This record gives sequence, C-alpha cells and structure tokens, in this order.
Amino acid sequence: MNTTDVNSRIATKELTLSMGPQHPATHGVLRLVLDLEGETVVKCTPYVGYLHRGVEKLAENRNYMQILPLTDRLDYISAMSNNLGYCIAVEKLFGIELPERVEYIRTIVAEMSRISNHLLWLATHALDIGAMTVFLYCFRERETIIDLFEHLCGARLTVSYPRIGGLKNDVDAKWLADLYKFTEDFPARVEQYETLINKNRIWLRRTIGIGVISAEEAINLGLSGPTLRGSGVPYDLRKVTSYGVYDKVKWDVPVGKNGDVYDRYRVRMDELRQSNSIIRQCVEQIPNGPVMADSPKFTLPPKDKVLSDMENLIHHFVLITKGPQTAPEGELYVPTEVPKGEMGFYFVSDGTGRPYRMRIRAPSFVHVAALPKLSEGSLVADVIANIGSIDIVLGECDR
Repeated sequence: MNTTDVNSRIATKELTLSMGPQHPATHGVLRLVLDLEGETVVKCTPYVGYLHRGVEKLAENRNYMQILPLTDRLDYISAMSNNLGYCIAVEKLFGIELPERVEYIRTIVAEMSRISNHLLWLATHALDIGAMTVFLYCFRERETIIDLFEHLCGARLTVSYPRIGGLKNDVDAKWLADLYKFTEDFPARVEQYETLINKNRIWLRRTIGIGVISAEEAINLGLSGPTLRGSGVPYDLRKVTSYGVYDKVKWDVPVGKNGDVYDRYRVRMDELRQSNSIIRQCVEQIPNGPVMADSPKFTLPPKDKVLSDMENLIHHFVLITKGPQTAPEGELYVPTEVPKGEMGFYFVSDGTGRPYRMRIRAPSFVHVAALPKLSEGSLVADVIANIGSIDIVLGECDR
C-alpha cells in the first residue's frame, strides 16, 4: 500500500482544549477555550466571572469614604494607583482643591506603584516563557518598594494611603532619602534584567512577531496603557489630562512600532526608567505644606483636639460613622493612567452621601477581550506569551 492511500484514510478534526481557570499562566481565574488544529489556535474564547465580588454594587451601599478600601482589591498589584484614581474622581465631584505637597507625594507613590507593577509583570511574564532568573532579580527591587510602602503607611499590598482630599499622613525626610537612594541604584538593576533576556535567542523567538496587533486594531478594541502604546499609539492619560504634577517634570511616553509581544515588553522596560526619573524629580522639587485639603466634609480633626474638644469629637464621630451626608448631583467620569492602562470611575450622584451608581472601567477587562485577536492563528505556546504581554489581573477584570 502506498503512502498516498494511507494519508487519504487519516481523518482529522479540531480539538477543543480548556486552558484555566486554574492554570498558573492565565494570571488568575481566567478560562480560555481553545479550538485547535494541531497546535494552531483556530478560535480562542475567553470566559471571565469566576472571581466576581460585586465591588460596584457594594460601593453603592457605602458612603464615599468607606468605598476607598474596596479599590485596593481591584488590581491588588498596584493598589496605590487604584486609590489615587478613586480619590481624584471623588475630589472632582466635590470640587476639592489639593495642596501642592499632596500632588507631589501622590505622583511619587503612583510611580512607585507603576515600578512595582511592572517588576511583577516582568518577573511572571519571563517565568511563563521559561526565564526563571529574571523572576528572582525583579522581586529583589520590588521588595524594596514594598518596604517603603510599609514604612509610609504600615501596609505592604492593600495600602489605602491616599485619602479623599489628601493623604493618610505626611512623608518624613528619612523616607525621601531612602527612596532617592533607590532611584540612584535602580537604572543599573534594569540593565541587569535586560542583560539576561534582551539577546537571549529563546526570548526573542518567543516574543518577536508574536501577538501582533496594529494601532488601528488596538484603538478599535479599546486597549490602553503599555498594551496600546506597544502598537505605536502615544496615548498616555498622564500627558492628556495632566493630573498630579506630571506637567511639572520632564518625561517621555515610550511607544513601540510593531505591536507584538516584544514591543509591549520594550515599552514597559522604558517606562521603568521614566517612572524612576519622575520620582527623582519630584523628590528634588517637593515643597512643604499640609497633606490634607481644607475640606471639613472629609478631613478628620487632629487627634489632640478630638480628645479635648467636644465639637471636634462629634465631627470625628460623624465622619467615621456616616461620612458626607450630601454630594453634588449629576454624572461624572474620571480616568487615570494606572500601570495596566486606563482606569476610570463613573459616578451617578443623586445628592446623597452615597453614589446612586458607580461603575469602574478596568483595563484588564478590556484587554482580555483582545486575546482572541492576539491568539487566533498562532501556536498554543504563544497564547501564554500573549496573556503575559497584556498584563492582566483578574481582580479588576471580574470586580
């Protein structure tokens, strides 16, 4: 019997493979149903919702002050940025003007959060593709940032450090000095990461030309952050809306060219350097002043007055137990640039001390929708590289 006859009798069919929701490389409880032809992905269908916690509905049953700790639990990798985005949205709703020192400190901790996020992203992304040493190196520097957060507010992960109208507490000179020392050492550490993988032939073959998405496709899918900028779109809310003190320091928006996994990697590596530079400039320029706005609706009185004056004691008690009793009526959407992309808070206010409706525009939720576009037509192994390159966390995806 000749070979042609044998081949004509072999029947082929598509194989359906369920990846996740317990697979470690899906970066959370994400399930992907892959229709395969050999090792080629014909169709990719993402399923989310396994982690749903109802944060938006919980927020509608709390006052504006009580909602803040919920935002830590969205993207728990960069909780500081979530807190900041929420506080900026509420401050815009209530028309609160912040002291200049607050703006500087907020910008500093936001960029520390961005560095911490990108270090964890690089560590896990490289580990998914097979590079273990990078994982250990990245956690070394991330631990320093986590220690600085702990010194600052007592918490390491879910910090709740920003407050509506300001900050939980001021920074001290030693903390600023330790942070500045970190910014002096960090650029050399980034070079170490790049030395390990930039010219590694396995890394290059797993990233270059994989998961290509054009600028037009990225915009149409609603992508944001480094995932969008990797496709060559120089869109960064820190430049567009100019909150904090981003307009008072010098920095650039890194962009890619080809929109593949490698370009998304390069954008985030360049952002590590830009964030480091922003922090250094802010530490050098930070002014003196208060760290809470003059806003009685949200500002707790000093502790010594609470213990000695009945009026301040009552004010403290009412704020803690009830929060603000009224709010301006209307609708409001405020986006900020968190490490993973555009995080937006949308409020519908009915004039009470609680939001009538609150919705969150989470970048991970939008980016998961791009996985079919990135993965279809590629190999199964490339799906892992694509998931890592869009930097998702299911805490904010399922909310």
